[in-house]
This record gives sequence, C-alpha cells and structure tokens, in this order.
Amino acid sequence: QVQLVESGGGLVRAGESLRLSCAVSGILFRLNVMGWYRQVPGKQRELVASITDDGRTNYAETVKGRFTISRANINNTVYLQMNSLKLEDTGVYYCNVKRLHIPAYDFWGQGSQVTVSS
Repeated sequence: QVQLVESGGGLVRAGESLRLSCAVSGILFRLNVMGWYRQVPGKQRELVASITDDGRTNYAETVKGRFTISRANINNTVYLQMNSLKLEDTGVYYCNVKRLHIPAYDFWGQGSQVTVSS
C-alpha cells in the first residue's frame, strides 16, 4: 500500500521560512517525479515545484529563487524549503509522486496547511 505522509506545515509571518517533508512508502518502481502542489479555496491545485528521479527541478515562476525542492532517494522523501514567504504563498500544500512509464502511478499526500500572516 502506497502512503505519502507530509509534515512541516504551519503558521508563519511574512519573510520567514518553513520546510515541508513528505515520506513516501510502498513504491516499488522508481523513475518517478515528486512534487509539491498548492491549492487555495476556489482555485485549481497548481504546481509549486517538482523534481525528477535524477534531480532535475521545475519551479512555478512565483516561487523561483525563494523555494527549493530536494529529494532523498534512499528513503523516498521529498522536501520543500520555503524562504522569504509571502502572504500569497498561503494554501494547502500537497505532496505528489507520479510515474508516467508503465507501470504508471499517481499518488497524493493528505495536504499540509501553510499560512503566512503579515
């Protein structure tokens, strides 16, 4: 059974930092992409950052230079270091792991609330 367990969300002031973690268990086939998505009420879930199995990263324009995604393949954990947080970074952050090649899969974490206050 695949599980994605997130941790690290919370309430911070603008300009401060937070680090999200997501531990993935039960994945049998690697060569996947791990990522973080954000959702706010009334809007679609959007990609914040992603990282491939070999370390290639992709960031939303709004977080470039402030957020850093990383992964530890040895224990199937993905991290999101969020610095210089802004009010508009507020939302529920979801961890995702997906594999496009057969056998394909797409799994989500439970979501972590990040609230940035002024």
